[in-house]
Amino acid sequence: MHRSLRQLRPLVSSSKSRLCSVSAVRHNHQDAQTTASTSAGHANPAANVNSGEQGSRVTHFGFKTVPEEQKENLVRNVFESVASSYDVMNDAMSLGVHRLWKDDFVARLKPGARGPMRCIDVAGGTGDIALRILDFAREKYADRETSVDVVDINAEMLKEGYKRFKKTMYHNTPQVAFKQANAQAMPESEFPSNTYDLYTIAFGIRNCTSIPDVLKEAYRVLKPGGTFACLEFSRVNNPLLSTLYDQYSFSIIPLLGTILAGDRESYQYLVESIRKFPPQPEFAKMIADAGFTTGAMHEGKGGAWTDLWGGIASIHTGVKI
Repeated sequence: MHRSLRQLRPLVSSSKSRLCSVSAVRHNHQDAQTTASTSAGHANPAANVNSGEQGSRVTHFGFKTVPEEQKENLVRNVFESVASSYDVMNDAMSLGVHRLWKDDFVARLKPGARGPMRCIDVAGGTGDIALRILDFAREKYADRETSVDVVDINAEMLKEGYKRFKKTMYHNTPQVAFKQANAQAMPESEFPSNTYDLYTIAFGIRNCTSIPDVLKEAYRVLKPGGTFACLEFSRVNNPLLSTLYDQYSFSIIPLLGTILAGDRESYQYLVESIRKFPPQPEFAKMIADAGFTTGAMHEGKGGAWTDLWGGIASIHTGVKI
C-alpha cells in the first residue's frame, strides 16, 4: 500500500530516533586537504571503525571521526538539508553524468526480462532508480507487474519520491510503495527474509554507519538466486584523472553547494564521504564476505565490478545462492 504525504509527515518528527541518514560538520577546504594529504589524498578504509579512548566504537563522518551512535543523526541532517535539491546535488557532483550512470545501471539488470520481479530499492527515497526499473520493464518487456519497494531512512527523501511518482502512471498502483526503514536493520515483519528478486542501492551505501550490516540485510531479504546491485562513487585509478577529480571535488562542488542550495557544509561532507568509501577490490570482498557470489576480484568482463568513467563510479553485483 502507498503512504500518502499526510502519512509521511509524522515520520519527520519521529525520524530523530529512527533514521540512519546524515548532517554536516564544517570542514573548510584547507582542513580537508590537510587531512587527505596524510594518506596521499585517500583515507584508509580499513580504519573506518576503531575503538575510542573509552572503548566506544567510532566511525568516519567525512574526514572527521565521530562515535558510531552520532553518525546516523549527522547523516540524517545532511539529507534533510539536500532532499529538495537531491538531483541538483548529483548533477553537481557528477557534471550531470549520474543520470546516464543510473540508466546504464538499470539496463544491465534487465528488470522484466525473465518475467515480473519483486524489487527493493534501498536509500532510494527520491524514487529515481525505482522509476527507471518500472519504465525499463514496461518499455522493453511490456511488464506491468514488476514492483518496487522504495526504502529510505529519511522521511524528507521519501516525500520527494512520493511527489515524483504522483506525476507517473504508477501512482496509486501496486507497482510502487514507499517505506521508511534503516538499511542496516529492516524489520522482519515488514521485510521478510527471502522476499525480493532484486535489491538495488545507488549512491547510498557509503552514508550508512555499517556497510557489512547493510550487506547482511540485503542478503537476508533476497530470495535464493536474487541479485544485489550497488552503484556508488568509487576510486579513480588513473593518477592524472584522480588529481583533476580531486581538484574539482574539493574546490568546485562545495562552491556549487553554496550557490545552488545555500549549503556548503552538506556538499563538503558528501565529497569527503566518497574519499572514505572502500576502493573497489575491498568493497567487492565485503560483498563476497556477506555470502554473495560475485565475479572474479577484478574490474570488467567476468569481474566483480564495472568501473564507470575511470572509476569515478562503479557498479558492483552479487548473487545470493
